Amino acid sequence: MSKRLVLCDNPLLRKSSQPITEFNKSVALLAKDLLEVMRKNNGVGISAIQIGVAKRMIAYEYKKPKNIKSNWPNLPLKVLINPEIIKVSKKSKIDEEGCLSFPTLFGEVNRPYSVRVRALDLKGKLQEFDAKDLEARVIQHEIDHLDGILFIDRLVTPGKLYTYETISEEP
Repeated sequence: MSKRLVLCDNPLLRKSSQPITEFNKSVALLAKDLLEVMRKNNGVGISAIQIGVAKRMIAYEYKKPKNIKSNWPNLPLKVLINPEIIKVSKKSKIDEEGCLSFPTLFGEVNRPYSVRVRALDLKGKLQEFDAKDLEARVIQHEIDHLDGILFIDRLVTPGKLYTYETISEEP
């Protein structure tokens, strides 16, 4: 793996990303790097800027962990190039968000419950689809990254972040 995760103190996260206009090997390599970093860090979604590349690409995937109760549905792997939200629902939902670039920090964010998305796939083919609940939230979070917006900018209660402590039993 050639890329590392960009963390919250890096000003690069506030930079707007540029559209991808050529579909060549570098696009496929960027997608591969995104997936490697996302999976290594147990993420659900990631944007190219989070690995130091200011290009408009995001990836996401969620598989329910075995033996762990989860209300989230599985999300098949998707890589979206130049993604844009073209419609949002009137219905919104407040839910917890975290971010790979803000390890261990979480906060409540209100986002539209469903969105219509337009993007290109890895071959440059246009796709449009509807996403709801977790998938819609992840897409919105990652597109925000492409525009230099962080989840901490959208907190329901500004500045209110929290963490989960791991409790270990001493022998």
